[in-house]
Amino acid sequence: MDIERGIKVADNNQKNQVEDVNRLRQVRRDKLAELQAAGKDPFQIVKYDQTHHTKDIRDNFESLEFVPPVDEEGKALLVELSDVPAEKVVSIAGRMMSKRVMGKASFAGLQDRDGRMQLYVSRNDIGEEAYAAFKKMDIGDIIGVKGFAFKTRTGEISVHVKELVLLSKSLMPLPEKFHGLTDTEIRYRQRYVDLIMNEDVRETFKKRSAILREIRNFLAARDFMEVETPMLVENAGGAAARPFVTHYNALDEERKLRISLELYLKRLIVGGLERVYEIGRVFRNEGVDTRHNPEFTLMELYQAYTDYEGMMELTESMFRYLAEKVCGTTQIKYGDNIIDLGKPFERLTMNDAIKKYVGIDFDTVETDEEAKALAKEHHIEFEDRHTKGDIINLFFEEFCEKNLIQPTFIMDHPLAISPLTKKKPTDPEKVERFELFINTWEMCNAYSELNDPIDQRKRFAAQDANAAAGDEEAEHTDEDFLNALEIGMAPTGGIGYGIDRLCMLLTDSATIRDVLLFPTLKSTGK
Repeated sequence: MDIERGIKVADNNQKNQVEDVNRLRQVRRDKLAELQAAGKDPFQIVKYDQTHHTKDIRDNFESLEFVPPVDEEGKALLVELSDVPAEKVVSIAGRMMSKRVMGKASFAGLQDRDGRMQLYVSRNDIGEEAYAAFKKMDIGDIIGVKGFAFKTRTGEISVHVKELVLLSKSLMPLPEKFHGLTDTEIRYRQRYVDLIMNEDVRETFKKRSAILREIRNFLAARDFMEVETPMLVENAGGAAARPFVTHYNALDEERKLRISLELYLKRLIVGGLERVYEIGRVFRNEGVDTRHNPEFTLMELYQAYTDYEGMMELTESMFRYLAEKVCGTTQIKYGDNIIDLGKPFERLTMNDAIKKYVGIDFDTVETDEEAKALAKEHHIEFEDRHTKGDIINLFFEEFCEKNLIQPTFIMDHPLAISPLTKKKPTDPEKVERFELFINTWEMCNAYSELNDPIDQRKRFAAQDANAAAGDEEAEHTDEDFLNALEIGMAPTGGIGYGIDRLCMLLTDSATIRDVLLFPTLKSTGK
């Protein structure tokens, strides 16, 4: 009975909240109708002359401050806007986030892209009619104000408003009316409200933009060319992942959304561009968790005449550069850990990592059967088709990744899990490949790229066999790519970075959804 009563109370509370919102919406619609009837429809305004943002006023307050003249008793005299020197007039626009009416004078809070600014609004300054209209405005309305910068008695930088105009009417109350926007699901679904209500969210996405800008600056300094390659492809290759499949009506053919950028970028290396990169969306038909979203931002770059050692140097230098530029330090706080990007990154082969954290030396394991026996002994699940190389990777994922907090390059992966990578000349069971791990996460994946078309065809054939055996993430033979390799590709180093994961690290964000403006969510009502 108590449970039933609790459910009824919750249902009633939700019903009452919906009724309150609907009532407030109607009040706002009525205000809009009144404005429209008076010929003052805010939605007819097409632009506003915005000379400053709130940050500009704070950063340049000494030069912008205007102190009105005073009378003999030291009381500030009323001045017209025309009396204010032109270089000290400020015009800002944004959303009204607070309002405190005190008779003939009021204070309000305006929020623009850079933050909030207090406004001082008085009837004597803007006129009786405009002041009456201001008092009817609602939290959430978008306004434009013109006036001058000053400091209140408490020392707060503010704008003394001389002109005020309603630019857009908000017809839906902001969540602040109901104790803020705290429901995580609603925050992701209504990111536009989340950005309004939560300053830390706005800062995260400003920092994400800065990360992308500085990546481009870093690569431009190293003479890389930014390019764009197809998203809708015949063969979704370059990674082990299940693609999204669609139908192209005009050609009556099946197409896939790309899972990687690799194979087209390598074609450009064949074409002689030498240093290329792309930052773009890729799509993988997989699950969603704190570090995975089915569409995400990937950056891949390829540099001719270098190898995976060259990619290690570039990666370490770029991560250190980004930390300094975006965070102002190479000591990055993530959760309870301090990640040190200033020190040389540790380097371990995959087999050495397993030896370090498990005590097994796979360099002494000679057969697939021995590897599978070790997997059973350590309760690692595997499939019949798996080889020693697959088992090594499973051991690494199970026992090693969780220990890699500080930046660590894991190198020299098994050939079986690296179909696009050059073999190590000294050990043909391994390849010249590395992954960078930070905070237990894989941050990037790099190769000395396979440029032997004969070897590449054999490896594609092995991947085709895996696909026929039921591996939905296996690669497929790409004849045009093989043709490009036969034309000839220079020795090349290549690498792919998960940009969203990098943004998580540099913004101390708990989940990938916190760094995606519009993360993938299940449709409502399903």
